[in-house]
Amino acid sequence: MLLRQQKIAPYLFISPFFILFMIFALFPIGYSLTMSLFKWTISGPQEFRGISNFTKLLTTDPFFLQSLWTTFVLLIFGSMLQHVFAISLAIFLNSSKLMGRNFFKILYFLPFITSTVVIALVFGQLFEQNYGWLNYIIVDLLGFPKVKWLQDPIAIKTSIAIMVNWRYIGWNTIIYMAGLQSIDKQLYEAAEIDGATGIQKHLKVTIPLLIPIIFFAVSMSIIGGMQLFEEPFVLMRGYEQMGGPQNSGLTSAYYLLATGFNFNRFGKASAMAWILFVIIISMTWGNKRITDRLQK
Repeated sequence: MLLRQQKIAPYLFISPFFILFMIFALFPIGYSLTMSLFKWTISGPQEFRGISNFTKLLTTDPFFLQSLWTTFVLLIFGSMLQHVFAISLAIFLNSSKLMGRNFFKILYFLPFITSTVVIALVFGQLFEQNYGWLNYIIVDLLGFPKVKWLQDPIAIKTSIAIMVNWRYIGWNTIIYMAGLQSIDKQLYEAAEIDGATGIQKHLKVTIPLLIPIIFFAVSMSIIGGMQLFEEPFVLMRGYEQMGGPQNSGLTSAYYLLATGFNFNRFGKASAMAWILFVIIISMTWGNKRITDRLQK
């Protein structure tokens, strides 16, 4: 009897986690999959539609296809591009010759812990067409034509990408710094003895040994980039403009939230969420395949 109780006890201690996980994670996931097969609204009857929500989103819904394109563009120039800067900054900050390294670490990490709403409001002032600081520099100091940051479709995507890069470069820099500190310094000394220059040491030693960290950081950027919502939502004034002129800042997550909570079409929104889930899984799997090949 005592032996049986000892075997059961560990499962009783961890059971609260699994109970809460099933209630707040597995059940909502299954419920959303069910909703995606119906015409589902808060008021009114639910009508079974099968996979028609999915097919219409991928074939006849221009807003979803446009939002996917916008999401991919921002993923490349907002989420992926930042790793180039983050790795370079991490190498720079990891140098023992740099004075005040801890100060710079805090400085680069501050944007990540700052409220998204505050960041979007500040950048909204910077991007303001007539009185913003950026146009003051571009027009008054450099003499170039005025940029319509929040009115022109290309400029809108550029504005969001700049804001995303500014916010998350510091976060990725800290991740890469943690990876750099685990690399044995004797490897750099050996490479230097073999005649490797500074750039060659990083190309032949740093980058190959950082591949697992790069996989993790890029995977997190894929997940975050495909779910990009807060920055364009606040910068483009919520549901008022739906991504600004020509819906240029409308990301898939932005459109998903608008479809569900603004247009009251939860079945369609659930189908959208599952499409994004499949895309994220596929891209993460592709990232894994690429990093596995690079490690061979």
